[in-house]
Amino acid sequence: MKYVRKALAVLLVVVNLCACSSASQPTPVVESNAVAVEAAVVEPTVKTVEDDAGRTVEVPTQITKVAVSGSMAQMMLLALAPDTMVGLTSNWDDTASQYLDPAYFELPILGQFYGSSAEFNYEELLAQEPQVIVDVGEYKDDLAADLDDLQAKTGIPVVHISAELSTYDRAFELLGFVLGREEEAAVLSEYCSRVYDDTMAMMEAIGADKKDVVFCTGTEGTNVIAQGSYQAGLLDVMGNNIAVVESPTSKGTGDAVDFEQLLLWDPEVIIFNYGSAYETVADDPVWQELQAIQTGSYYEAPYGPYNWTGNPPSVQQILGMLWYGALLYPDAFTGDFLAQVNEYYALFYHCTLSQEQLDGLLAHSIGA
Repeated sequence: MKYVRKALAVLLVVVNLCACSSASQPTPVVESNAVAVEAAVVEPTVKTVEDDAGRTVEVPTQITKVAVSGSMAQMMLLALAPDTMVGLTSNWDDTASQYLDPAYFELPILGQFYGSSAEFNYEELLAQEPQVIVDVGEYKDDLAADLDDLQAKTGIPVVHISAELSTYDRAFELLGFVLGREEEAAVLSEYCSRVYDDTMAMMEAIGADKKDVVFCTGTEGTNVIAQGSYQAGLLDVMGNNIAVVESPTSKGTGDAVDFEQLLLWDPEVIIFNYGSAYETVADDPVWQELQAIQTGSYYEAPYGPYNWTGNPPSVQQILGMLWYGALLYPDAFTGDFLAQVNEYYALFYHCTLSQEQLDGLLAHSIGA
């Protein structure tokens, strides 16, 4: 019995010691509480973009609805994230249905923010509730102020991406970051970089032996895409663009000249814009005075769903580089041109070309 009393006495001492210890020590954090705290951390819903107009713009981290300010942005978005498009700049023409998913024809028309035909439908834009407006094109001095005004007017973040022939790879990288589609953008960026680098290496080897070329537009064919203009970026790289005028326009319609000026230039090669005078010059005695018509060295720029050479000068100019290279310098051009055309349409238009479609695209673009 005394052992029991001793045991009870010892137990009471231990209990008292434990009680004192627990009263003087902080309550330890239970591991499950730490897990709960960690799980409660909220991911950011916006991210900061430094756009090419020098603006700092906050955009959502998860973007599923995008509006574009014009055709140049539309072409890039069509390649990278067509499922996010909430509207079009204008109605598609008759050629587009051959190459594009029918779903893109059901989108509302938003218009475009810039250009001679600028007419933005703000009511329709707001009705579609885009999370961001993407603007792609040439940087101009008043651009930042214009985009700030658009952003303030709509309450929608606006991001500008500058893009030209030599920078489409970087433009896709920035667009991929904005939309959170970096991996998909990397594929398109690499393609643009590869075609551009290969073409520039070919043109460096050709050196001063560039073809003398004039690009004619308009129903009469007497407007030209002048050297140094924004529209002539591709032509100036791929040929010796001898159409030199004072103060060249940046419009896709080009600069008006008289036929006497064409005779003075007398180019080796004439490229007619799609829908211009290609069909009629062979039977026109005036046009037959030009060496390019006499030798059959005149062609029509391929078209569908966009003009390969420009107007507007967007990413399809990469395809135009391939065409100009194969057309003007067949001995220097490497690779399978037709396979490269198919690759472009698969990547940028999500379209598998049939042989009939390919033949139609190049019907007037290989020889007279």
